[in-house]
Amino acid sequence: MDGVAKIAFRDVSKHYPQAPRAAVDAVTFDVRGGTICMIVGTSGSGKTTLMRMVNRLIEPTSGEILIDGRNALQEDPIALRRRIGYVIQQAGLFPHMTVAENVRVTAEVAGWSRERLAGRVEELLTLVGLPPEEYLGRYPRQLSGGEQQRVGIARALAADPGILLMDEPFGALDAITRGRMQQELLRIQRGVQKTILFVTHDVDEALHLGDEIAVLSEGRLVQSGSPVELLARPVNDFVRRLVGGDNVVRQLEYLPVSVALDAEAAGAPPGARIAPEATLLDAILTLLDAGAPALVVQRDGAGPVGYVTFRSINRQLARVRRGEPVVVA
Repeated sequence: MDGVAKIAFRDVSKHYPQAPRAAVDAVTFDVRGGTICMIVGTSGSGKTTLMRMVNRLIEPTSGEILIDGRNALQEDPIALRRRIGYVIQQAGLFPHMTVAENVRVTAEVAGWSRERLAGRVEELLTLVGLPPEEYLGRYPRQLSGGEQQRVGIARALAADPGILLMDEPFGALDAITRGRMQQELLRIQRGVQKTILFVTHDVDEALHLGDEIAVLSEGRLVQSGSPVELLARPVNDFVRRLVGGDNVVRQLEYLPVSVALDAEAAGAPPGARIAPEATLLDAILTLLDAGAPALVVQRDGAGPVGYVTFRSINRQLARVRRGEPVVVA
């Protein structure tokens, strides 16, 4: 499974005996290769159950889980798990092992030769921002919570899996460390391009990290799509309330300027431009900084696609307050 992998859920269900309803109920959606897919929902919605069925820590009752088109449920589960990285909330490091030994162990179990492992630990510690010369010989008790999570990520990447499963990995960290770890994950992902399934109860974390978000409720998939799609076009009131689709601050933080375009605007000074994927908040700050009444919305080397002004942003926020659908250009 080296390289980029994609995952497809096809009518996946999990029923426990005597339970009043299915823990996961006929879930179907795709995860594109090389992306971060966040799984969110209320407590008991089936988030962790769904994710653990990918590496068969929980066996589905019915349905298929396809990895690169192959049914994972027909593979040997032990061999499958050796090809999928797994990071949990508590890093789960072996206390009697050094950092180097903790990182190396998954690749050793996967059958990597000593020659292939040479330099791998140092490479991974550097990747997760832990200088090898400082951390190789340390034990987990000598690390902070954030450092332990970095080692956990390095260990999950050791055998170069195509898929990484992350079960609320930053949930036990303080807010500042959590924010740093989120930025670190995005930096690492830009380099390794794994297919990541990430369970979280924190919607801001989902909006910040996710290329795609899958929303679950009572075991059912309610909606899946990009953060912008969920904010702009929630399928029902449950999704709207969960992601804060009527929250003005969240709209400013995550919606792109392309939702608030004017066809023309007077007074945009030369050089006062902004990219279409920049957020509405970026646009407000740029307008204030430039002291300009308007910004040209365009990518480098391309023609303008429109203009954004305080008036166009305010018009968009008024639509949000009225509960109107948002049109993403």
